[in-house]
Amino acid sequence: MNDFSSALSNAVGLVAGLDPQLLEIVGLSLEISLSAVLIATILGLPMGATLALANFPGRRAAVVVLNAFMGLPPVVVGLVIYLLLSRAGPLGPLGLLFTPTAMIIAQAVLVTPIVAALARQTVADLHEEYDEHLRAIGSGPLQRMTTLLWDGRFRLLTAILAGFGRAIAEVGAVLIVGGNILHSTRVMTTTIALETSKGNLGLALGLGIILVLMALSVNAAAVLLGDAAHRRFG
Repeated sequence: MNDFSSALSNAVGLVAGLDPQLLEIVGLSLEISLSAVLIATILGLPMGATLALANFPGRRAAVVVLNAFMGLPPVVVGLVIYLLLSRAGPLGPLGLLFTPTAMIIAQAVLVTPIVAALARQTVADLHEEYDEHLRAIGSGPLQRMTTLLWDGRFRLLTAILAGFGRAIAEVGAVLIVGGNILHSTRVMTTTIALETSKGNLGLALGLGIILVLMALSVNAAAVLLGDAAHRRFG
């Protein structure tokens, strides 16, 4: 109990005192995760909308695969990206292994299916509702897609927030491809794992507190967006 009280007191002191090491780790975590979510959003929204609106052979199979990819094991993703970026891999000459870029790639691979699958469902639901209206005004495929994406923006923002929650909490894949290099690739989740194993519970708990607060903030934002959309559009 005394150890826990001491660790908690130290953690609160680090967070309240804006410890430079802690801020550096949190800043890098946010930079990597936000970059990954931006990439996932750019790729995932049109991918999901295309699967919702287009008719092509194998579409149902593609939807099944996309939904399955939402549950990709992070360590497997990390391993595959590690093999691709290693010196013997096809992307080895780029020298990206054990860099923040490799961690962004890993998180983007994990988050893109989440954004795409939720975007597909959102656009499909809206398409059923507005299909006759869109046909009546003679909208083309691109106009139809952009209209439905814009109309579902609140629900899509919730999907993006869900992707951010997945990215910021990721440890397995980013540890494999980025390592845990001080001042380079050390993020919150990998630092918590390292410092706990070293017995430095103060820093680990301080980062854990911030990570939990981020998770609560993301979920609160998702709920508020959902409520706002429901009040505005019914």
